[in-house]
Amino acid sequence: MDYQTIALEITDGLAVITLNRPEKMNALTSLMRAEITHAVNDAAGRARAVVMTGAGDAFCTGQDLGDAASAGEIDLGRALREEYYPMLRAIYDCPVPTVSAVNGPAAGAGANLALAADVVIATESAYFLQAFARIGLMPDAGGTWFLPRNMGLAKAMGAALFADRITARQADAWGMIWEAVPDAEFDAHWRRRAAWLAQGPTEAFARIKKAIRGSFDHALDAQLEIEAHLQGECGATRDFQEGVLAFLEKRPASFEGR
Repeated sequence: MDYQTIALEITDGLAVITLNRPEKMNALTSLMRAEITHAVNDAAGRARAVVMTGAGDAFCTGQDLGDAASAGEIDLGRALREEYYPMLRAIYDCPVPTVSAVNGPAAGAGANLALAADVVIATESAYFLQAFARIGLMPDAGGTWFLPRNMGLAKAMGAALFADRITARQADAWGMIWEAVPDAEFDAHWRRRAAWLAQGPTEAFARIKKAIRGSFDHALDAQLEIEAHLQGECGATRDFQEGVLAFLEKRPASFEGR
């Protein structure tokens, strides 16, 4: 597929989706949401890890209000149900590890797009902004779900009500993201992390995601049983056999993936 608002590259099992409207700070349009959804679903079947990042100086500054206005009267509920939700579910439900490499500002729906990934790595100069209240709205695009789970109720409420910038360092300290990285090291760092995931035990990663995410809905006994079931599946994979053999032979493992 020829993309107009994003770029998709797949190399050595790693898919990199680049939001590619740098002149608009990668603000989201209807077409862009559709292309992100398609690219994630495409990459999920062809790669072993997926990264989202932004072209230029921003990751994503949320909804392009000019694009929404040009379409006539803004129906926010329709846009969320028909365009945002499929995009967010594609990322969240992706069977392989997903990473948001936040290279600059992530605001509004762009911040929550980043949080939909399994792991968020941000450059230290980046920031996150729940800008919705500034224009009379509430957080959407999954923000009311991701924020309290990532950073706790108190921080999530303050972020939504005050609409303050949250620096990458704050986001790291508060548990909102995985890590903040010095700008000079950012590109090489996230690529190294993503390459590790792309060459890792894909079947185990899928079960890690399932078990950790599902734990919020289960009591301890139920979660222990889920662990036993999923670990039994992991133990039957070739990746487990290879991992043990590599450990005994004191060499790096060479995992096959799916």
